[in-house]
Amino acid sequence: MTMPSDPQKNDGKTHRSRKELKRVTSNAIGLIISIVFIGSGATAGLMLAAELDAQPRTEDAYTRANIIGIAPHVSGRILELNVVDNQPVDEGDLLFVVDPRPYEIALAEAEAQMALVDLAIAGYRDSIEAAQAEIDAAQSRITKQQALTEYAVQYLERVEPLLGSRFVTPDQVDKARSEALALQASILSAEADLSAARKKYQVAVTTLGEVGDVNARRVAAQVEIDRAKLFLDYCYVTAPFDGYITNLNITVGEYANVGQQVFAIVDREIWYVMANFMETYLEELETGQTVEVYLMAFPGRAIKGRIQGIGWAITDTEGPTLDPIPTVSPTLDWVRLAQRFPVRIILEEIPQEVEMRMGATAAVIVLPEEGELPKPMFPGLREFAQKLGLAE
Repeated sequence: MTMPSDPQKNDGKTHRSRKELKRVTSNAIGLIISIVFIGSGATAGLMLAAELDAQPRTEDAYTRANIIGIAPHVSGRILELNVVDNQPVDEGDLLFVVDPRPYEIALAEAEAQMALVDLAIAGYRDSIEAAQAEIDAAQSRITKQQALTEYAVQYLERVEPLLGSRFVTPDQVDKARSEALALQASILSAEADLSAARKKYQVAVTTLGEVGDVNARRVAAQVEIDRAKLFLDYCYVTAPFDGYITNLNITVGEYANVGQQVFAIVDREIWYVMANFMETYLEELETGQTVEVYLMAFPGRAIKGRIQGIGWAITDTEGPTLDPIPTVSPTLDWVRLAQRFPVRIILEEIPQEVEMRMGATAAVIVLPEEGELPKPMFPGLREFAQKLGLAE
């Protein structure tokens, strides 16, 4: 006789079977999900590596501009200061004025010296003309005396033979001889006067200091005038280009020294970015490549730029340093990371609403050669900017 089965026991076995099946199913699903996540992560990592190789990027970048220190070329007290710190200025704007009075006096002295030189030159020219007149007179006198001497000598030569025939008296012969000797002596005197006049002429010409149409004395005096005018112009210091005043720490009444900077001007016309790229990306970078720059202060606004050059050297922080070479501190952890080299990027198209400031934080992405970004499979340009907080 068959005994009837216990319903409670059958229900317990069924419950255990379902529970076991559910556990096995959950483990299988968990394993499948884990495999999917691991595969997705590996795939995403490979995609990211590929995209980084195709489009190198860095968030270690800062804006830069050319800065020059403003230093006077002359010393003196500042009488006028026309700018304040952080003020924009245009090329040619008067920045400050150094006391010009000593240099105005120096200019007046140089101009007075020029007047004296002109008077001296006029005197030397008069001396030259007088010496030339003496030369001409001496030469004329010599010519006249030579003619008279020649006649007297010829007359003496004619009358001397007649003395024996008593056609002339001894007194006449002596007189003719005396006149010939006197005329010969007058020629020697005139030649001496000519020599003295020529020396006087030469001294006057040398003292005048002229070579062709150029007078050395006047040139020297003009140089002093030009120097005095230049120093006087240096008293009025103007902006060399359009820029912004920075680090102004002077006031009216302070003494300015030659070559000592009183403040600086930031050139607002040319802006660039110094981006530090890891050395593993340098092979992908070339001079002239187009890049997009994002500033933290203006998220979502891309600025077009172009690589001007890639740094060739950085300072070795663990060895001797060379001051002219930029220093980039390496990041060290339990693994030594790739070194970074500065890359200079000239900004070419700055949006009008973007205010450029030196030292602003930036992120840089190198564009493909065609100049347009493809649609990457892994976070691309906009996603990268958003990740850095630089894009909306």
